[in-house]
Amino acid sequence: MTAARAAVEILKREGVTNAFGVPGAAINPFYKALQEGGGIDHTLARHVEGASHMAEGYTRTHPGNIGVCIGTSGPAGTDMITGLYSAIGDSIPILCITGQAPTSVIHKEDFQAVDIASIAKPVTKMAVTVLEAAQVPGVFQQAFHLMRSGRPGPVLIDLPIDVQLTEIEFDPETYQPLPVYKPTASRAQIAKAIGMLVNSERPLIVAGGGIINADASELLVEFAELTGTPVIPTLMGWGTIPDDHELNAGMVGLQTSHRYGNATFLESDFVLGIGNRWANRHTGYKLDVYREGRTFVHVDIEPTQIGKIFAPDYGIASDAKAALELFVEVATELKAAGELPDRSAWIARGQEHKSTLLRRTHFDDIPMKPQRVYEEMNKAFGPETRYVTTIGLSQIAGAQMLHVYKPRHWINCGQAGPLGWTIPAALGVATADPDAQVVALSGDYDFQFMIEELAVGAQHRIPYVHVLVNNSYLGLIRQAQIGLDINFQVNLEFENLNSPELGVYGVDHVKVAEGLGCKAIRVTDPADLGAAFEEAKKLAQEYRVPVVVEAILERITNISMSRTADISDVTEFEEIATEPWHAPSAIKTLKA
Repeated sequence: MTAARAAVEILKREGVTNAFGVPGAAINPFYKALQEGGGIDHTLARHVEGASHMAEGYTRTHPGNIGVCIGTSGPAGTDMITGLYSAIGDSIPILCITGQAPTSVIHKEDFQAVDIASIAKPVTKMAVTVLEAAQVPGVFQQAFHLMRSGRPGPVLIDLPIDVQLTEIEFDPETYQPLPVYKPTASRAQIAKAIGMLVNSERPLIVAGGGIINADASELLVEFAELTGTPVIPTLMGWGTIPDDHELNAGMVGLQTSHRYGNATFLESDFVLGIGNRWANRHTGYKLDVYREGRTFVHVDIEPTQIGKIFAPDYGIASDAKAALELFVEVATELKAAGELPDRSAWIARGQEHKSTLLRRTHFDDIPMKPQRVYEEMNKAFGPETRYVTTIGLSQIAGAQMLHVYKPRHWINCGQAGPLGWTIPAALGVATADPDAQVVALSGDYDFQFMIEELAVGAQHRIPYVHVLVNNSYLGLIRQAQIGLDINFQVNLEFENLNSPELGVYGVDHVKVAEGLGCKAIRVTDPADLGAAFEEAKKLAQEYRVPVVVEAILERITNISMSRTADISDVTEFEEIATEPWHAPSAIKTLKA
């Protein structure tokens, strides 16, 4: 069989069932093998970067998924670099396959011939151009081994067209994936860490995305309950413990944080971080504030991650699931022996913060305030909803005000934060879980970056609801410019003939979405949001396409965040709510 066909057979045996991409001359032999081999569904993207983000969304939805994106030579590979960067930053395994010019002309400035492997190396676990056809099976086998071993991450395989077409000896029936390597903690290490936790008075667990990647959220909750330790999920770890659990202490940070989360954290004296990176949006840039008066233990699958940001008091290199299994085992024994302290007063303190330090969401203003949009989303979309978003004030406010109850139900591009990520990622999520209620969240600029990918949802019948909060501003950048006393090149408003009657400040997103084969609803009155969300859910199921709900916002709303890069100094721009905490199923109107 050809080397291209061998590669396709390996993909199937490694569990790949879906791929996203755009064919081209240099990758056409691989596409022929895809067609002839069967067993892998392909979604045709409109932009190759979009294909890479679809692969990310697909991988992030279920444990064990490996999203695959495919493109031709030259610019297709360079377009997918953003997706690879996003994946490596968040420890997401995706496989990028590119075509390449014939081996004889790779270094002779041939048409669309670029050294994509060298370009991709800094943002992948492996990037290689395969020059010998006989090496294709081994390279693909190694790729899956690397993507799944240790800290997960992406791989790029570049296939010259002549290599794809070469006949090789390969028996797919005898193929076997390589065993996955993951470091595991020892019982002695876990016992020491628990000893430090037991000896503290006000401990917290910081639960990172590594717990979700390891499919270990249930173990985390069990360990927290055994020891009575409140949990601070990071943005990438949101959903590891339900928002309404009494041990969920809220998120901490400069932007995507809860007021009560920061307050509880600043009163703690011990922090056990599991599967987290100590990212600066969580810690703030003033590490002395974050660290002062606290002892830290850090558990991470990547040994070099320990001590990268700051030196913990104790570090353990381990897969989160392996570590949590031992944490539960040791804690169970200590509990049976009556050696775990009573944490009820500390838990009650966190609950007090959680019930009194809520941000206000109920506003009746027209044009509407964004806070009201998230309040109505909490009412309309239940705990099974998979939210998808990337960056901007929309994401920051969403993280402050939405509710998440399960792992992989907040699917967010954390480190890279590329604009345009949300639409293609949502398509990948909805492809991976076609029965789920998928709800994407974008500001107008993120939405416009890769708006053409809506056509992919229309063509391939991929339904989801996209909430678009539109103020015709680069809102986060405008707010960041306040400190420089400027407001420069962040206004997206321009004259539109329909503006006076429709509330359109610039781009008519409803017309664009409908022109791309989707459905769209514009809302200008906050009282109409609930009905619009219900209608969107019905339309998505009836027509099997993405449905956009555009909420026309007031032009300027400042969202609560720190202006000083200090988690103890968050500026609250609106008066806060004082009502007790409510789950979305029973949320009440919050009034200042």
